[in-house]
Amino acid sequence: MELIESLKTFLENGEDWERKITSVRGVTILKLPQTKTRPASLAVEINPLTEKGTPMKKKGVMIMGSGELDAFREIFNSEKMDVLITSIEAISPSRKAAKGEKEDILQV
Repeated sequence: MELIESLKTFLENGEDWERKITSVRGVTILKLPQTKTRPASLAVEINPLTEKGTPMKKKGVMIMGSGELDAFREIFNSEKMDVLITSIEAISPSRKAAKGEKEDILQV
């Protein structure tokens, strides 16, 4: 129940578009502002982190319900997605390291 209470407090007191970091790496809670047709709400934002702890993408994927989560799970678990990504990687030029990232990392 502590989680539900924390989420209720965030929904009531958080600023519009504020993000709350969770204990799940790469997952934040986002407070969406109210619109003319719906009240303020919360969404899960998924944006995996790099080895340095920075988000991989500028914006993550927002999920607002279990139906959306199930739909994404089905897509991500599809064998055809693996084939598609492998094919794209095969024809795409190799990417340079992103700014600030070193290609050789010394593991201590």
